[in-house]
Order: sequence, then structure tokens, then C-alpha cells
Amino acid sequence: MRQNSVGRYPAPPVPALALFLLPLFLICSPVVGWRPWPHHFANSTAQDLGTSKKYEGSSEIVHLRYHMGPVLTANITVHPIWYGTWQPSQKHIIRSFLRSIPAVQAKSPSVSGWWDIVRLYTDQTGANITGTVHLGAEKDDRFYSHGKSLTRLSIQSVIKSAVFASKRPLPINPRGGLYLLLTSHDVHMQDFCGQVCGFHYFTFPSIVGYTLPYAWVGNSATQCPGVCAYPFSVPVYIPGLKPLKAPNGDIGVDGMVSVIAHELAELATNPLINAWYAGQDPSFPTEIADLCEGIYGTGGGGSYTGQMLNDEDGATYNLNGIGRRFLVQWIWHPVYNYCMGPNTLDH
Repeated sequence: MRQNSVGRYPAPPVPALALFLLPLFLICSPVVGWRPWPHHFANSTAQDLGTSKKYEGSSEIVHLRYHMGPVLTANITVHPIWYGTWQPSQKHIIRSFLRSIPAVQAKSPSVSGWWDIVRLYTDQTGANITGTVHLGAEKDDRFYSHGKSLTRLSIQSVIKSAVFASKRPLPINPRGGLYLLLTSHDVHMQDFCGQVCGFHYFTFPSIVGYTLPYAWVGNSATQCPGVCAYPFSVPVYIPGLKPLKAPNGDIGVDGMVSVIAHELAELATNPLINAWYAGQDPSFPTEIADLCEGIYGTGGGGSYTGQMLNDEDGATYNLNGIGRRFLVQWIWHPVYNYCMGPNTLDH
């Protein structure tokens, strides 16, 4: 499923000018989200795991183009907002993934190697996307300041509360900051599960006072694990398909990691909906991670995830991080013109 995405300011633009880069209809149009399972309903392709196992996209049918907009070349600092009830172990998993993005010392195939594919994308000056992604200050909203049912618009109020809190507010950084709103398993989000597992956009100055890039991702463990935590849980309409064992022992959070990765990759390459995307409609772009939904290894396509790795405990992963392993969806490679990850077996 595709998502509409508007992000934060990369290094070159002046923040005050960014909104003028966006047509009014883009600001008003709804944001469509993404989920890791590529099909709403069972079909013959989903049932036949032997069909099209080698499909990983095609340069003949996919026309990913650069539309001359900025990409994120400045160093990125991610500020998590933990909305609702979170266990320390759950936070550790997500923090470890974020810290693994710039960790070039991690064993191959690595999270850093996955981000290296994102870094291949450039702006019109030839500048590459940054390889520096820091984990910044965090904010806990354990008392559900805006309730347990959120809308796309109320998300911006949650972020406003975090950056204007009376105690330990998050730093306001329109140029290098990225605000990652993570909702716990008991929080209901507009369109969550039915249409979306995560999305990214930007806050409006009329609500927050600043234009800040953000992404939202929800924990689907109790609401729709078969939709948003795939392949650690599978849809009920696909009988006989066995779920994989999560590498960090938490189906909901291990599933969130791939959605977080998806959003970060697309924020970096298409922050203002005028950089890298496929399709003719900038209000409904198909971005570099949308092109590779449900693909985690060589041979992925349809309902086949592709060839992945298994650890000694039988858990499935495709990337090594700092002290942990993760399963992260592939992204579109701008040189080879197909979906790819550092665990690719051949080109």
C-alpha cells in the first residue's frame, strides 16, 4: 500500500520557505499509510508460494524518478515520543535499531548496510543522503495526554505537547530533527490496521508553531498483528501460512522496526513529495519502500518474503545491528533498479 509523505527540511532550504515548495492541495490532501502485508485479501498468488519467487521489482514497469526536490543531506537526529505504556525491553529494541543505522562495525548483513542503499539517493547538486543518524532526546507520554484514540490531526498536538512540555521538552529542530511518535498496543489510531501501520508527514505551524518532520508507527500486537506485524504473525485469511519467530521475542515491536525503517527511508528520499517517487500523482506517490512491500530477501514477491536468515534459536532475521538482529523490508536500489538489501544473494 502506498503512502503520502511530506517530511522535514534537508540542509539546503531555509525552513521558512519550505511550505511554499508545497502546492496547497498537497497540504490539504489525506496521508495514506503503509503496512507490510502486500494484499488485503487472499488470492491465487498469495496461496501459491512457488509462483514468482524471483520477482523483486522490474525496471521495465517501475519508473522511479527524481523530481528535483531536496533530500535529507544534513545529519539526522531522531527524537522518539513514547505515547502510552511501554516496557523497558520494548524501548531497548527500537533504540538498538536506531543506533544501528550508522554502526558500520556491525556484522554483515547489517542495518548500516541497509541504510547505505538509502544513501545512494542524491539531490540535484549530487549530494548524497546523510549516513549520520543519531538517537536524540526522548519524551515519555505515559499518561495518554490526548487520550487513547488519536487522529491524524491530533498527532500534531501530541508532538506540540512534547516540544513545549514544562519539564524536559524535546528540542525544536526543523532542520535536523525527526520526531518519531510511537503509540503503545492499547492506543487506537485513525485508519490503523485497516489501512495503515505507519506514515510520515510534517506538523503545521498553525498547530505546533513550527514545521517539524515526523513519523508515526503503532504497536499492533493486540489489534492487528497479522496485518502490521507480518511475517511474525499472519493474516487469518491465509490458512496454513506459518508465522516466523521474531528475532527479539516481541511480535509487535519486532514488526514495528520494519515499519519504522520504511518511514525513515522515505522521509530521507522524498521529504517534501517532490524528490524521489514513482507515479504521476505527487499527492499519492509510490516511494522507495512502497515499491518493495513484503520483500525481505532474494526471491521475494507476492506472499513470499524471500530468502532470509535464522539464528540458533530459530528466529528469522535479515540484518545485524548492535547486539541485536532485525527483520527489515528491502528498498528500491537506484543503480540496479530493483528491490535490494544487504542480504541479497545475487544481483
